[in-house]
Amino acid sequence: MAPYLFVLPNMIIFGLFTIWPAINGFNISLYESSNGRNFDWVGLDNYRRILTDDEFWEVVRNTVVFALAFVLLCLLIATALAVLLQAQGRGKSFFRAVFFLPVLLSPVVVGLVWNWLLERRGGLVNTILTPFGGGDTGWLVESNLAMISVIVVGVWMNVGFYILILLAGLQGIDPSLYEAARMDGAGAWQQLTSLTLPLLQPSLLVVLVLSTIHGFQAFDFIYTLTGGGPVGATTLIVQYIYENGFVSPIRYGLASAGSVLLFVTVFCLTLVNWFIGRRREAV
Repeated sequence: MAPYLFVLPNMIIFGLFTIWPAINGFNISLYESSNGRNFDWVGLDNYRRILTDDEFWEVVRNTVVFALAFVLLCLLIATALAVLLQAQGRGKSFFRAVFFLPVLLSPVVVGLVWNWLLERRGGLVNTILTPFGGGDTGWLVESNLAMISVIVVGVWMNVGFYILILLAGLQGIDPSLYEAARMDGAGAWQQLTSLTLPLLQPSLLVVLVLSTIHGFQAFDFIYTLTGGGPVGATTLIVQYIYENGFVSPIRYGLASAGSVLLFVTVFCLTLVNWFIGRRREAV
């Protein structure tokens, strides 16, 4: 019983503040309320309303675009940088700290800082681009550029965490395998594609699952960076849920229905990623 007693306090806190609110959120999605005190039973009407809402589907499109770009870029960049850092001789610890530093920053602070950097007038990025003829770019006021900007900021803020995960996986690979590969005449590219990436699949699966979850749950830094604008171009599903639940007119039932749909989507995607990854490992 000793191991269970050690984890019991954490599981109690997790159950009270995560599991129970999630269950209660599903219950609230079957009601409607504008004040959080009086609830009227509406059954599945909130789900019908949200699935027939054009604004919701626009938000879903934005979320899918952001999540796909975020996951792909995080996988590619984190893998490339982890392999380079693993091969580096000196300064490895310094660069690890540099890449991990954005992970330690508050997402709200990240959004505010990048909002200042990307300002159209006087922003540092446009100031640097002025000599090259790009000093008047509306990074946060043009729809396509705003989405690109939030994707770049999201990747910059999170990729250091994924690099550490992949570095841990790389350090678990037996160096003698690389020695044997070199003796057989394998070059650097062959070692990467035939040895490193296959053996790194468990860590890549972890990064894939976590980045998918983070991509669909992105909200805080985007809210302080663009506020969901311009004209809803960077409004993602979590912001849609937040505005329905906490911004007038308050619709707790609709917000809870959106939360349930988000949970089901992320849960299904995580299961798909997990089963595909496990099947590849078995092969």
